[in-house]
Amino acid sequence: MHSDSAKGSALSTDDLLKAYTLGYFPMSEGRNDPDVFWVLPEHRGAMPIRDFRASRSIRKLVRQDVFEVRINSDFRGTMCACAEMRNGREDTWINQRILETYCELFEMGFAHSVEAWQDDRMVGGLYGVSLGGAFFGESMFSRVNNASKVALVHLAGRLIAGGYRLLDTQFYTEHLSQFGVEEIPKITYQKWLDEALSYRGDFYALPQSVGGSTILQSITQTS
Repeated sequence: MHSDSAKGSALSTDDLLKAYTLGYFPMSEGRNDPDVFWVLPEHRGAMPIRDFRASRSIRKLVRQDVFEVRINSDFRGTMCACAEMRNGREDTWINQRILETYCELFEMGFAHSVEAWQDDRMVGGLYGVSLGGAFFGESMFSRVNNASKVALVHLAGRLIAGGYRLLDTQFYTEHLSQFGVEEIPKITYQKWLDEALSYRGDFYALPQSVGGSTILQSITQTS
């Protein structure tokens, strides 16, 4: 499933950016493990972003603006929420080194969070890395039903509007398949990735604050 030949505690933003262009991403064995290892799945979860789809019920939630969706307002908080213990999961692959390095990437403009808020409380969201025309989704969380799904739809609309080509979800799950994510061999993924990296996506093609109707327009125009 993965290669951990480069296992160690050192991790830099240069390491990360180079690794992503080669299809690798880092993980740790647990929040208290100082080491990281590099993962290159034999089969990848990914999709051409223009193939993104959402169910009628999720589109309705997005259109109704049930959540206030914010961009990059609390990146560190989003990462920490993704690392929280949940039912059925007592540990996380996000250790302190990973947290700090991705926060550095955020400060450099290469990482972003999409957050769902209700009553001034963050109730769901996701974060990932942007390179060229590819967006690498790292993790997502929900404290309220469908909050992360709405954040994902907002991400997709933003990526489409910004001319991105690829959404990489790292691993394939049934949950993600409902949005169009496919499981592809790594040789196919690398071709998709190389092509996407030749483009220049604009994460801010849409305003930082945008309503659900605008996001759905962006998606509908390509579906």
